[in-house]
Amino acid sequence: MTDTLRVRVGRVEPLAAGIKRFTLQPCDGGALPAFDSGSHVVVHMDGGRLRNAYSLTSTLGEPGHYQIAVRLEEASRGGSRYMHEQVGEGDELHIGAPGNLFSLDHGAGRHLLIAGGIGITPFMTHIQALAARGAAFELHYCFRNARSTAFLDVLPATLQPGQLHLYESDSGTMLDLAALIAAQPADTHVYVCGPAPLNDAVVNAARAAGWDAGRIHFEQFRNEVDATGGAFEAVLQKSGLTLQVGADEPLLRAIEKAGIKVDCMCREGICGSCETTILEGQADHRDQYLSDAEKAAQKTMMLCVSRCKGQRLVLDL
Repeated sequence: MTDTLRVRVGRVEPLAAGIKRFTLQPCDGGALPAFDSGSHVVVHMDGGRLRNAYSLTSTLGEPGHYQIAVRLEEASRGGSRYMHEQVGEGDELHIGAPGNLFSLDHGAGRHLLIAGGIGITPFMTHIQALAARGAAFELHYCFRNARSTAFLDVLPATLQPGQLHLYESDSGTMLDLAALIAAQPADTHVYVCGPAPLNDAVVNAARAAGWDAGRIHFEQFRNEVDATGGAFEAVLQKSGLTLQVGADEPLLRAIEKAGIKVDCMCREGICGSCETTILEGQADHRDQYLSDAEKAAQKTMMLCVSRCKGQRLVLDL
């Protein structure tokens, strides 16, 4: 595979029920690319058939290895199950270079971090970066129960008193979002990563309190989207190719099979990196990136999850 890094799995260890940590080392014995807090890598599995993005949780500034934490999803589309059941110590994997869709705004006076379940992963590097700068921050971590929750053993020792707040729903401890948002100074930025209901609740609470969009940051670690549907024809005008996209085939996969490289970090209609101009036809938009007005305008589409409303699309690709 081109444009990927070859890594060997140095260690696999359980972090909690249904969560494993994988330590990835460079196959050539050299250094891996440096990364900023909040970064992720895309792991290519099963010969490239499966690709999932995972946040890096390792120590910043240590290029000898990467670490990722993978939760086995009950409704896995293949990626997390492959990692849990097929990948062991000594195996080789291909990964993309680190990317970052969830960076810190260093102009903020205070950072409010809110994690839900496995959404804790990008915050494991954020808290390192914020602590190193002496920045004002606190972490609010929501989870169902301690048995199935990662990093509960290390967070109390990592954070200062008053910086860590835990909410275990099975024990009846719940986060009061409205009160938390209302108590923040005017220079606070909020960051949330977790299931869609938590992300939506945080974003809506901040907006209702009058926060502008620049102070609200979120990362959706999972977007349950069906990228299949009716068959159609996709014309790639720049490449001079006409593709027949099958009913059970995502458009992006058909384009990649034709040998056309497309930047796509999330592959779930979230990050916007595969946004492409529509020259003719109308897209069946299934992403969470474009606004309703942008979708109605039919000027661009996300190749990873969206499809064609009719029989033919012409793309500027």
